[in-house]
Amino acid sequence: MSCLETIADYGLRSLGIGERLLPREGYTLCQQITLIGSGMIWNIYFGLLALVSGFFLATAAALGKASANPALRKPAEWFIFVFRGSPLFIQFFFAYFLFLSLKGVSSFFDPFTSAWLGALIVLFLNTAAYSAEIFHGALLSIPRGDLEAADAYGFSGWTKFRRITWPTMLRLAWPAYTNEAIFLFHATTLVYFSGFPAFQQRGDALYYANYFADKTFNPFIPYPILAGFFILLTLTVIGSFGLVNRRLNRHLPQDVRRKLKLRPNLLR
Repeated sequence: MSCLETIADYGLRSLGIGERLLPREGYTLCQQITLIGSGMIWNIYFGLLALVSGFFLATAAALGKASANPALRKPAEWFIFVFRGSPLFIQFFFAYFLFLSLKGVSSFFDPFTSAWLGALIVLFLNTAAYSAEIFHGALLSIPRGDLEAADAYGFSGWTKFRRITWPTMLRLAWPAYTNEAIFLFHATTLVYFSGFPAFQQRGDALYYANYFADKTFNPFIPYPILAGFFILLTLTVIGSFGLVNRRLNRHLPQDVRRKLKLRPNLLR
């Protein structure tokens, strides 16, 4: 089988398209790259959807935590504390068994026990909590002069938030938020180890890397391939967020613009 035939058979296997059976012998380099790359589709799916949806919840939670109203502040504080204070791995297991229990009550919760929805919800809540703390810190760091200038121009309420508070908050928080986005994509590999099953062997990139490592007894080929895919994904995230960062800082002189720096989290 040529490499092009391998790509045609296994390129979209993680989505259930193409050859159903995994390779049983041979295990060529092309097969490993193709299948691990196919699994990356799920990692991108988890990371992208959780990041986009979590952004809005994080903004709301940050505003709630900064609110003087206890009815808004306390729920936001507890939400951030719980999801930042507990390990993501434990959250996966807790959510799976919770959804499994609810599944016995109503068939409505059947999809929640699948990784495509259940694991996505966990990642969504987790990144929203971490991002909310970043945004809250940025809210507190907004220069007082900016807010006073907005008041002097007659801005108030929604107009003040939309034109002054929110853009300034994003500008201050964006470098740290970029690192949270990178960590989120890396954290998607934990889905393989969570209780959420891989339906018909349609796993993520780590699932296929682990498969080849077990079959060949050689982890020094599939895992570096997996790392290479994630390095490319990280560079894509940095580049994309860098464009947004330039947009947010376009009004500042070139020499004082904050540049993005990769600062990976060693501990979480």
